[in-house]
Amino acid sequence: MKTNKNLILTICILIILIAISYVYAAPIGPTVTTISNTTKAAAGAATVNGTGNDTTYPNKAGGFIFTVNLNSVQQNSRWKAYVGNVTGTLTLDDANSYTIYDWSITTSLTGEVYATRASGSINWTNINCSYANTTTAEQYALNHTSNPSDNISATFDGTDNSEFYVGNVLISASTCPTTNIYVNDSAPTNDNFEEVLLYDGGPTYNLSNYPTGFGNIVYTAIIEENADGYRGQVNETYDFQMLVPEVGLATWTSSTAYYFYVELS
Repeated sequence: MKTNKNLILTICILIILIAISYVYAAPIGPTVTTISNTTKAAAGAATVNGTGNDTTYPNKAGGFIFTVNLNSVQQNSRWKAYVGNVTGTLTLDDANSYTIYDWSITTSLTGEVYATRASGSINWTNINCSYANTTTAEQYALNHTSNPSDNISATFDGTDNSEFYVGNVLISASTCPTTNIYVNDSAPTNDNFEEVLLYDGGPTYNLSNYPTGFGNIVYTAIIEENADGYRGQVNETYDFQMLVPEVGLATWTSSTAYYFYVELS
């Protein structure tokens, strides 16, 4: 009888451990399917052909000085964006990916989408908010230091993030560099499509030893299930929207790879 009780106790402990490992599992790499990409075409020249206020020659322009204001809306090649939807399954697999059981997610989808330039492992147990020095290091790495109006610090200029977990690490509310991605072609007025800057640890950044000892910035989009996105079109909703920086050099004509992870909760 005692053996049976011990067996039952062991099984209960295993079930609890499995449940905890699901709730606090580290983010994993997803299968990515690219649907489309789009960009705005460069605008053509604007015609300027005013005439002066000469009453004798009303169509005359020569001899006059014209004062004009010019407003330009220019595509920003120092940034790119990813939008889309997330699906997933909860599973119990062994080391060789053989499944003993899995569950379809039928309730509300919550969690985060992560993107990082790091091709190696992320130290998820050491994850926390990016602080000023680590954000500065990312700007140096991507040549964003000469554009203070739209660099990484200027873009993630808030600290109003909601509370969430990365694995078993709590990211407290209002502690991290944060921005909100547009909804219906306009800046949102609340926590819609929140994106947060995280950092996976390592020594404090120092310009004299860059890039030695530098950890990894992780761009983090909070999942919002079937929410109206930047276009605001009928029957066009997204689970996530996020910005990630490109190399800021004017001569840059290539593409920076990002490595994506997903955590469902």
